[in-house]
Amino acid sequence: MKKILHIISSPRGAESFSIKLGNQIIEKLKATYPGSTVTERDLVKEQFPVLEEAHLTSFFTPAEQRTPEGAEAARHSEEAIAQLMDADIIVIGAPMYNFNIHASLKAWIDHIVRAGLTFKYDENGPQGLVGNKKLYVAVSSGGIYSEGPMQANDFVVPYLKFMLGFIGLTDIEVYRAEGLAIPVIKDTALEKAFNSVVIN
Repeated sequence: MKKILHIISSPRGAESFSIKLGNQIIEKLKATYPGSTVTERDLVKEQFPVLEEAHLTSFFTPAEQRTPEGAEAARHSEEAIAQLMDADIIVIGAPMYNFNIHASLKAWIDHIVRAGLTFKYDENGPQGLVGNKKLYVAVSSGGIYSEGPMQANDFVVPYLKFMLGFIGLTDIEVYRAEGLAIPVIKDTALEKAFNSVVIN
């Protein structure tokens, strides 16, 4: 039995390929770990605020010294971090928009990457504090970015691997539904992505 956190960042709802792929990953996880629970967080429906001065001030103020306004400014971040820490497995849906992640996912990352909470610096440099968790990323894209001439233009997977690895999420599996805008390829792209999902 596992606690699974599903992070959704697509605004396309039921038409979203990243959501469909993420759901496929979760179905296979539930089959592998019967009795698992799934918490879904739709970042488009419940948007995280873009970081402003009030957020940054609250982050660097001890909780007992925050004003009521400061506590509210830190609320999104601390709820998200608690949810992340509580999960055993994280599934992130990451559709590619203009070669990068959706703004809602970037905002969530800005709220969970916190000095002293999810990473720290010591004499050896930065150390991630979020460990012992499995991360699955469901990527969707109109073109082919896993290989070939457009691979260098993929800023989704490298960014997510670096940022989430920075806080200690280094056990990462990436699954792609790609070529979704390319004739012929698009007809079987989602099925191919579904079939590629293997839970170890």
